Amino acid sequence: YPRERLAGMLEDADAPVLLTHEKLKSVLPAHGSRVVSLDTEWATVARQPATAPVHVGGADSLAYVIFTSGSTGRPKGAMNAHAGIVNRLLWMQQEYGLTGADTVVQKTPFSFDVSVWEFFWPLLTGARLVVAKPGGHQDPAYLAKLLREERVTTVHFVPSMLRAFLEEPGIEGLSHLRRVVCSGEALTADLVTKAHARLPAGTEVHNLYGPTEAAVDVSYFHCARGTPRTSIPIGRPVANTRLYVLDAQGQPTPVGVPGELFIGGVQVGLGYWRRPQLTAERFVPDVYSQVPEARLYRTGDVARWLADGTLEYLGRSDFQVKL
Repeated sequence: YPRERLAGMLEDADAPVLLTHEKLKSVLPAHGSRVVSLDTEWATVARQPATAPVHVGGADSLAYVIFTSGSTGRPKGAMNAHAGIVNRLLWMQQEYGLTGADTVVQKTPFSFDVSVWEFFWPLLTGARLVVAKPGGHQDPAYLAKLLREERVTTVHFVPSMLRAFLEEPGIEGLSHLRRVVCSGEALTADLVTKAHARLPAGTEVHNLYGPTEAAVDVSYFHCARGTPRTSIPIGRPVANTRLYVLDAQGQPTPVGVPGELFIGGVQVGLGYWRRPQLTAERFVPDVYSQVPEARLYRTGDVARWLADGTLEYLGRSDFQVKL
């Protein structure tokens, strides 16, 4: 990461301990954290107690903070609780059912919340986890080779990277690949058609949608083969999650009428780390919930309900540009 971004995250997070490698110490900006080098300080680690620490967390405790720049320029820390990410992981297992025969490749940088399910979903279910080399997520030829050699069954792509991956020769021979999960960008119908044409007949393509502020993904859609579409919906809400399309007055819009997408339910995050004003602006009271203090996350995305009960993403309600 650029030194300025590292400095901003370290200053904002104010983490008491920083885990790194010896060779990276020189690129770190000034900070107040205690540094532990994982490759040179195992003697120090070995002197620590071997007993389990006292359990102090709970379902509503902070699980992680991921810094996302959004439209503010300076990275802001999106906070998610254990209950939200556990719900997300349990839903994914219920929907897709990993087993000990599956292999998941972990290739998403951990500054992107997709990495959370890439790490923990296979570890929860007894599936095999293959970790790609640093930078491997940007190399289609390397990924094709890795998927083939490691007999990967489940892989995630942002759509722009999937488009590049589909140009690789020989991917039609990835006979073990069962599911390609897409998220992070709008998935187009032509790309789904190309994926179905290039990948083995047994490979499914799934489109997931969700912001960092709501425990990774909040909706899902199976892009079934042989079903022509002009656009790919973001689908239906995951378990224990509610999605609302509201007009400028905060009222639900009819089917087919665009509005701003709001997210409710257990996966709504805790807000932004040390940004109370921004938290109040984006995490608003959930007037549709019976749970006291429940909140909706205001996504800033424009969507509409389709007649079949799925959601279609239409774009942004502001002038945000994603690079």
